[in-house]
Amino acid sequence: MLLSEVSALIKKEIIIELRQKYAINGILLYLAGTVFICYLSFGAQSSQLHPVTWNALFWIILLFTAVSAVAKSFLHESAGLMTYYYTVASGQSIITAKIIYYSLLLVALGLIGFAFYALVLGNPVHNPSLFTINIIFGAVGMATTLTLVSSIAAKAQNNQTLLAVLGLPLLIPVLLMSIKISKNAMDGLEWSASYNELAVIGSIDAIVCSLAIILFPYIWRS
Repeated sequence: MLLSEVSALIKKEIIIELRQKYAINGILLYLAGTVFICYLSFGAQSSQLHPVTWNALFWIILLFTAVSAVAKSFLHESAGLMTYYYTVASGQSIITAKIIYYSLLLVALGLIGFAFYALVLGNPVHNPSLFTINIIFGAVGMATTLTLVSSIAAKAQNNQTLLAVLGLPLLIPVLLMSIKISKNAMDGLEWSASYNELAVIGSIDAIVCSLAIILFPYIWRS
């Protein structure tokens, strides 16, 4: 029952996204625009950026892309639609579908962003497989955290402000681990050098996801 509800809700999210192409197109334009602005800012030296600067800019871009993409997960849902959800699906199904959908969306945006970013500003990554896995872990962590915070903020009047106040501090552990793993990948270190960080970020993803599934039914009915 739960699996069928989750799959139906994910299908609904995809159909809505395809019907409102301006939303995903706007996010892609934002992603491409920020990368291009970085290129214009550094000019001819863009391909010779210091690895620390390159890494910091990449995660700043991915962070604000994530906020733009996931913030609308609950903030744009009308009260009538949420009432309808209450009659046809469980709270666990709704939050699980949201987390899965936005995790997949952010992973896709992260990989597209990395490809375009590396094309425009050069690619100092010496361990691309580790960097790719890191993008996946980081994207899932950001999607899960922002989806939970968006569900809380949707209940408040100053929802956009609350999203920023709650979301950014909660994302700091994910960002710290992601930046450190990225640095290891750029230095060409072996996977073993990042096992602890990967375990930490994976644990954070699992904990936040579990909390979202447990807490959302109470938030939803409040």
